Amino acid sequence: MAVPKKKVSKSKRNMRRAHDALGKNSYMECPNCGELKLPHNVCSECGYYDKKEVVSVSNKTEEE
Repeated sequence: MAVPKKKVSKSKRNMRRAHDALGKNSYMECPNCGELKLPHNVCSECGYYDKKEVVSVSNKTEEE
């Protein structure tokens, strides 16, 4: 069975993990309503995708 001969230092371990971090999410502006949304996803504000209404979104009532 393979067993490490020496302990891996914190520096070597962290250098190996340097590329494991998650990247930032990219957002784009919805061409219909102008809200930010994830690319290739239906807009949660207006329900449009590719300039077509895919999901009907009910109007939210503002309670103050």
